[in-house]
Amino acid sequence: MKMLTVGILAHVDAGKTTLSEAILYRSGKLKQPGRVDHGDTALDTHDLERRRGITIFSSQAVFTHGDARITLMDTPGHIDFSAEMERTLRILDCAVLVISGSDGVQAHTETLWRLLRRYDVPCFVFVTKMDLDAADKEALLADLTSHLDERILDFTNRPGDEELAMCSEVILEKYMESGCVSNADIAQLVAERALFPCYFGSGLKLEGVDELLDGLAAYAPTAVMPEEFGARVFKITRDSKGERLTHIKITGGSIAVRTPLAYTAADGRATEEKITGIRICSGAKHEAVDRAEAGCVCAVTGLSRSFAGQGLGFEPDAAAPMLAPALTYRILLPEGVDDKTAMPKFRALEEEDPLLHFVWIEQLREIHVQLMGRVQIEVLQSIISERFGMDVRMDAGHIQYKETIAAPVEGAGHYEPLKHYAEVHLLLEPLEPGRGIEIETDCSTDALDLNWQRLILTHLAEKQHLGVLTGAPLTDVRITLTAGRAHLKHTEGGDFRQATYRAVRQGLMKAKSVLLEPYYSFRLEVPLAQTGRAISDLRTMHGEFSTESTDTTSILTGTAPVSTMRDYLSEVASYTGGRGKLACCMAGYMPCHNADAVIAEAGYDPEADLENTPDSVFCAHGAGTAVKWDLVDEYCHIESGLSRGEVRAAPRLRMGSLSIDERELEAIMEREFGPIKRPMYTRPTAPEAAPKKPVLRQKKELVVIDGYNVIFAWDELKAIAADHLDAARTRLAEILVNYHGFTGSDVVLVFDGYAVKGNPGEKSGFAGIRVVYTKENESADIYIEKLLHDIGRNYSVRVVTSDNLIRLSALGSGILRTSAREFGNEMDWIMSQIGDILRKSAERSHTVTASEGKL
Repeated sequence: MKMLTVGILAHVDAGKTTLSEAILYRSGKLKQPGRVDHGDTALDTHDLERRRGITIFSSQAVFTHGDARITLMDTPGHIDFSAEMERTLRILDCAVLVISGSDGVQAHTETLWRLLRRYDVPCFVFVTKMDLDAADKEALLADLTSHLDERILDFTNRPGDEELAMCSEVILEKYMESGCVSNADIAQLVAERALFPCYFGSGLKLEGVDELLDGLAAYAPTAVMPEEFGARVFKITRDSKGERLTHIKITGGSIAVRTPLAYTAADGRATEEKITGIRICSGAKHEAVDRAEAGCVCAVTGLSRSFAGQGLGFEPDAAAPMLAPALTYRILLPEGVDDKTAMPKFRALEEEDPLLHFVWIEQLREIHVQLMGRVQIEVLQSIISERFGMDVRMDAGHIQYKETIAAPVEGAGHYEPLKHYAEVHLLLEPLEPGRGIEIETDCSTDALDLNWQRLILTHLAEKQHLGVLTGAPLTDVRITLTAGRAHLKHTEGGDFRQATYRAVRQGLMKAKSVLLEPYYSFRLEVPLAQTGRAISDLRTMHGEFSTESTDTTSILTGTAPVSTMRDYLSEVASYTGGRGKLACCMAGYMPCHNADAVIAEAGYDPEADLENTPDSVFCAHGAGTAVKWDLVDEYCHIESGLSRGEVRAAPRLRMGSLSIDERELEAIMEREFGPIKRPMYTRPTAPEAAPKKPVLRQKKELVVIDGYNVIFAWDELKAIAADHLDAARTRLAEILVNYHGFTGSDVVLVFDGYAVKGNPGEKSGFAGIRVVYTKENESADIYIEKLLHDIGRNYSVRVVTSDNLIRLSALGSGILRTSAREFGNEMDWIMSQIGDILRKSAERSHTVTASEGKL
């Protein structure tokens, strides 16, 4: 039997629940269809829904029609409960979008259409209330094709094959060959969202309902279900006895009672629990079963840490929802109720609605909650009263602002109190509106182990990062890990948490931040006589809009800030005498129209927010020292990835005046690199002359190269290393041979081998330079620091690295430091000089040859 999960979607008061009742009645599931005004509908089972006459919670009913077993999902239509509807979209095989014949396409209808497109849900359209005098079929179809999609076709009578074939090139080719379009072809078009069948009728009068059911059975697509288990969690509820129910759609395999299920909880912990019960819900009733197969929508018990949007088995977790609360309200608890007692109860409500976000504001000692609107406030108050016996109140509420950045910026965080160490560099980049926070890594595992990188990404994801303008949540930013450093002995997991949080905040302090506020997308209909008033109001509210008109009505559509428009409905009803209509839906976040005033009113000081500090901690004189955010870049121990490809001069350190005996220096060099070979015979020296004034001898230069640091800083070597690291090492050695030959300086090339198990280390020669591979558990940093400590006071030593930890050792040894990029510029100049020499030599050789030829 064909198994379908079909969702019913509509804007509020479009007739969605009435159509659902008609579908259940015509399928034989109900003996008599219920009515919203009578409070006896089968799918609005909660007392709140029946009292208010709107759908608040998604509910389901199971019935059969022909050879199809259909699970019908009735979703909320009111904008305040859109999040409940959006969570349901992930489990649908197809949807039925209900349009009111008297209203046509509304602002919220277009939001629903965008959501269906985002979740790639095939869609049927049903235009109801066609029994009303105002309903015009031709005008409504034109409205649908112009505002939603031109591929919406009237299926009241099946369209001609030629018209259907024009929806797809593939079907058109088949039609040209066979001369017909089959039901299977139509189902393929529907599945690909290349065709949207549209039916006209009346849910109340039961007109067009049978045709819709026949169309669903014939054309609705069914997904291929694999044998491997997979499921999507779309809702968490509790039954009348308080038992926790996890509502899932099984997308592969099957599940049985007493089956152990392994999954990852919201906090990232691996969890395994047994399924203790399976329920097939239909309206207010449910049937207990022992097993559920793929395609089934059911509720299971026994899972204590599941969450809405979770993926089980092979299914991934859902992406962040498109719709989000725009308002924040302060909860006023009744006398005798303690904050600590109330918060755990509110957390239970968060499980059922993830966008119902309760926040404890420590500074104010207040509980705040983020909501979509006024209707949701009344519903929440009723639920808290019924479930917990608390009669809470809400204040007037304020806008939920957000923040983003205008241009890329790098943030650095360092955490190094005594016996702790972590450093993190992040690249923050602005994203398109509505993208939220995206987290990536572009850090080489040679620079930072993969386990540390994963830990940093976890810390980035676990926290809601706040902006620096008003302390509002950060959004529409991509955060990329570009560089990081750990210590072999002193780094712990909590160190990277501190460094990561500080890196984000330091970047935000350096960035140009932008304050965002929520905007409504609205459709305002007013009598022609009130058009001037409406236009004046919208301009005052900083709205952007366009106008069109009929013989009696002006229609204004556009966007406006929620802060200025949220109470406008009552004004419209007042100045139009009840004849005006205003429909609003969330359009997302846009730059705040009065940012300066909002920032000034907030009075937020990011440097005083100690829980989100931008400052870093460095170790100095054996203790942790706080360094202000604007000085952190100067003290960081590694260079960031943001400046890759850029030339940035690095500070040089002057040599000190301390010296060691030459024999001691020679002994150190022999110990490190073997005996020093000298020519067996030398030119006889002249007789000793009379003493002259002492001459200051120039010390021989030794250049120490941090190999991997240079490889991953030079684009040429980095590209080679991506395919073959050994080839990159060889190429670097060849370049340094040229450097040695041109300058005469001694060169020591050091490669880090600390992570190679059982590695004893290796020191060898390569065409006049010395190559060192450090031993196991000895990093290149440690080796270079030890070498500099031993010889740096007598050799004219220069170390090539971008590692600032080695800079600290250089300070004590009195050596020169050159960054990898600066040394690359020097090598470019040297290679150009070598090229000039070779070219001139070739020209001289050519001249001599020509002269000999003449002779």
